[in-house]
Formats: sequence, structure tokens, C-alpha cells
Amino acid sequence: MTPLLRAATAAAILAAAVTPALAAGECVVDDPTGTPLNVRSAPNGPILTTLRNGTRLEVIEETRVGAKRWLFVSRGGERLGWVFGAYVVCPKGGDAPDLAPSQPASRF
Repeated sequence: MTPLLRAATAAAILAAAVTPALAAGECVVDDPTGTPLNVRSAPNGPILTTLRNGTRLEVIEETRVGAKRWLFVSRGGERLGWVFGAYVVCPKGGDAPDLAPSQPASRF
């Protein structure tokens, strides 16, 4: 195993150990840019607010604009708005996460 692969594996194990499991239907903000995730009134619309990495959300609706996936989300029952789907991680089936990209091809 190469040192880089060993480090990546150790980081993944550590992240899994310290991150509590998501509840059914719950997703989490995972924006690789390191900036807060914009919540918009519509896909590509005006910004309403922002969310920090690690914020837990529920997805209410999903749509595509071109090749980009957008999610309408809520938090604690409060409807928030639309977020860029590549920056949100949701469980698939069991506990396997839908991974966000490490570097997006374009912001929007």
C-alpha cells in the first residue's frame, strides 16, 4: 500500500469513526470548496442564506438544470430552499454515502 493510499484510508476510517450515522432520509452538507453552501430561492436563483459543512438536512425535492442536480431542502421541518446537489451527501440504500466530488468541474 502506498503512503498516499494509506493516509487516505486512515482519514476515511477516522471520519467514519467520529461522524454520527445519519438518520433515515437525512443528508449532510459536504462542500469541498470550504465555503458555506448557498441556499437559493430557485436553482441558480438569488441566495437566501448559507449552510456550513456538517449541517444536516432533509431533501424534499430534486430537479436537474442541464447536467446539474439541485435539491430543495429543509432543516428541522423548516423549508430552506435550493442547494447544489453535488455538495450534499445522502445515504443510499444502507449506510453507503453518495459522495460529493473532491473538486467540482464548475461552481454553477
